[in-house]
Amino acid sequence: MTNGTRAFYKWLIAIPCFGLSTVIFGAGIIVLALLGYGDLGSRTLAVAWARFNSRMLGMTVSIEGLEHLRPNQSYVITANHISALDILLIYGYLPTELKWVMKKELRRVPIIGAACQAMGHIIIDRSNSTSAVESIQHAAHKLVNGMCILFFPEGTRTKPGQVVPFKKGAFRLAIDLSLPVLPTTIEGTERLLPTETLDWRPGAVTLRIHPEISTAGLSSNQVDTLCDQVEAVTRGTALQRTAEPTPELQA
Repeated sequence: MTNGTRAFYKWLIAIPCFGLSTVIFGAGIIVLALLGYGDLGSRTLAVAWARFNSRMLGMTVSIEGLEHLRPNQSYVITANHISALDILLIYGYLPTELKWVMKKELRRVPIIGAACQAMGHIIIDRSNSTSAVESIQHAAHKLVNGMCILFFPEGTRTKPGQVVPFKKGAFRLAIDLSLPVLPTTIEGTERLLPTETLDWRPGAVTLRIHPEISTAGLSSNQVDTLCDQVEAVTRGTALQRTAEPTPELQA
């Protein structure tokens, strides 16, 4: 796809379709939540929204490690965060029910913020650690029968190849609730839509699911050990993938 063709498709097709689908699916989610079916909206309409827009944006998705998922097992899921497209990839293609831990600023995004609240995602104030911990603890009772919670433990989107030190909240929660941690690594989305830009391009992305890490027998003074273990898995995979030559360079 040439630069001119890509610009035409982006501004006249992809972005309008993204906006329209967000309004339609978001409104449907809010209505379902008002009727008492917020989780149904999350399982169906939100997944459909993510998959529709992934295809519209030309994402070719590969999922690796599905064999590591146990049916009806609740996890604390972690992922690196390298692009806004990570949301579409995880929501559309990670086959689990989950609640996101989201920064409060996203609540102000039209339609998306209201829909996320309607689905029961966990909104936290990153500037107030006490309030953030309380918000997560209040949602802990939902993490049963296969319902998972997802953290971007870096706390923000990062530059290609960079994995900043992980924050400890996800791992403290996993130990407190005796839930296994499921590390995942996102690859390729930063090439399709780099951080702080709208310079989108189609391409291949991968969601790699790693073996779960048990918290059985761990105590609260081992949070750092668990955090380091998960970070090492994520860092090793993310940096290895970034070091590989891209198809354009290979050509």
